[in-house]
Amino acid sequence: MSSIKRITGSLDGSELRIGIVVSRWNREITDALLDGAVRALVACSADFDRVTILEVPGALEIPVATAELAENAMDAIIAIGCVIKGETAHFDHVSRLALDGIAAVSAEYRIPVACGILTVYDLDQAKERSGIDEGNAGSQAALTAVETANLLRSLSRDIL
Repeated sequence: MSSIKRITGSLDGSELRIGIVVSRWNREITDALLDGAVRALVACSADFDRVTILEVPGALEIPVATAELAENAMDAIIAIGCVIKGETAHFDHVSRLALDGIAAVSAEYRIPVACGILTVYDLDQAKERSGIDEGNAGSQAALTAVETANLLRSLSRDIL
């Protein structure tokens, strides 16, 4: 009887081409999320000559920019944005389109598009998720992107 193979990804970002798409809308928050992602990539030994950051106006533009990065052979992409609920249904539509869009890019190109897009009810929640601690959603997305990209690389080497 053979043993079950268990494969995990590493947090070594030194060989990865990583794209980041960051929205300018709610810039105070998205800049803090981007800072968190960069801190995490530094901790993963990412080569910043292999990191590309695209800045877009808002969350709705994130999917098309991630698709463009995916077309350009990125190993992983980090999507960063912040949608705060207002008094209309606009929040629901923007959030759903942005999240569905990055999921579609990930599936189509078979690369991780890690979600650092906050969908929150108020500014306090956004600030809580974009602080300098380990709860920063940008940092978490960066770690997820690196680990998943390395997992997919391991799959192609180890069993495919």
